[in-house]
Amino acid sequence: MEKQKAVFNWSGGKDSALALYKILNDDKFDVVALLTTINEETLTSSVHSIPAEILAKQADSIGIPLHTVSFAKDLSNYDSIMSKTVAYFKKQGVTHFIFGDIFLEDVKTYRESKLNPLGIEVVEPLWNKSSADIMDDFLRSGIKAKIIVTQANKLDQSFIGKNLDKDTMDLFPDDVDVCGENGEYHTLSYAGGLFKKDVTFSILKTDKITYDIKLSNNQIKTFEYWQADITV
Repeated sequence: MEKQKAVFNWSGGKDSALALYKILNDDKFDVVALLTTINEETLTSSVHSIPAEILAKQADSIGIPLHTVSFAKDLSNYDSIMSKTVAYFKKQGVTHFIFGDIFLEDVKTYRESKLNPLGIEVVEPLWNKSSADIMDDFLRSGIKAKIIVTQANKLDQSFIGKNLDKDTMDLFPDDVDVCGENGEYHTLSYAGGLFKKDVTFSILKTDKITYDIKLSNNQIKTFEYWQADITV
C-alpha cells in the first residue's frame, strides 16, 4: 500500500520524538517535513524556546527536512500563515498532520477545528494513553532528552539541564504529571531512538521568565518559568 504523505509538527521535545519514532516504525506515513513554529523576535520555537539552529541539527540527525514558519509574539498572524503553510504542503500531496499530544482534549479539538476544514486529517500516535505508559514507552525507546523549561512553582531551577530519566522522575513532586502534560516542564531531545547522531548543545545559563496571561474572566494571571538559555 502506498504511504500517505504527512507533515510532523515538531516541538523538539520528548513527546514529539516519541510520536515520530512510532510513526517512522509504523511505515504507514511518508513524513515529508518536520514543521516547527518560530517566534519571529527570538528565532526560537514556541513553548520550548529551542533555537532554530538546534532544531535544524535535530532534523539533520533524524533525516527529515525542517520547515519553519515564523509568527508574531502575540500570534496575531497565526491563522493566515498556517493557512498558507497547509496550502503549500497540500500541493505536495500531504493529507495528514501528525502531533505528539497525549490527553489534552481542548488542544486536539482546536487542531482539528483548524485543519479539518482545510482538508487535513489530524493524527495523534500517543493519544489517550496514560502518562505512565507514555513514559515507559519513552524510556524503552532509548531517546534521550534534557529538561530545558520548568513551571517555577512546580519544578525549581535545579531541574534545568537534567536528563529525563528514572532518577530525575523520582524527584518530581506528586502533583507533577510524569510527562509534564499540564505544562510542568518541557524538554529537548538530542540522542537515541530516531536520532542517527547526537545533537550537541550547551546551556549557558538559566533565566526566570514571567508571562502575564489574560483569563476568560479578564483577570490577569502571572506565570513564572525557569528557562534554559541554549546555544549550539
